[in-house]
Amino acid sequence: MDGALIELAKLGGSIVAILFLFWLARGLNLGGDLRIRDEAHARALADEAICGFVPTDIIIDRAGIGALMKDAAGHHMLIRRHGAAFVARLLDRHSESRLDHNFLTIGTSEKTFGKVTLNLGKDAQYWAAGLRHIAV
Repeated sequence: MDGALIELAKLGGSIVAILFLFWLARGLNLGGDLRIRDEAHARALADEAICGFVPTDIIIDRAGIGALMKDAAGHHMLIRRHGAAFVARLLDRHSESRLDHNFLTIGTSEKTFGKVTLNLGKDAQYWAAGLRHIAV
C-alpha cells in the first residue's frame, strides 16, 4: 500500500510541475505566435540584422511571417520567421525566386537559410520582377 501512495505522490508532483512550467511559459510569453506587425517593426528587424540598412520599399507577407525590402542602392533583404525569432539575409544574384499568382517563393544562395513563400497579393509580380534584376 505504501508503494501505491508513493507512486500517486510522484504523479501528483509531476502534474503540479507541468502546470507550473505552463504558467511560467505563458507568463513570459514564450512560444507565442511571432508576426511582423507593420512597416516600423520590419524596419527595426532590418536594422537589427544589418546596421544601417534603410529600406525605401517594404512589403510584408499577409500573414506577417516574412517581409521583403529594398534600399536606395537596390539591395534586397529578405526577413523570415525562424522558430521564435526572425532571420534576415541580403539577396544576391544566386538567390532564387518563383512566382505563383500572389505567392513569391524566395530562396537564398545560403542553403541553410531555406526558402520561404510569401503571400504578397497583387504586388508579388512587381517584387518578382525586381528580384530578377539584382546586380549585386
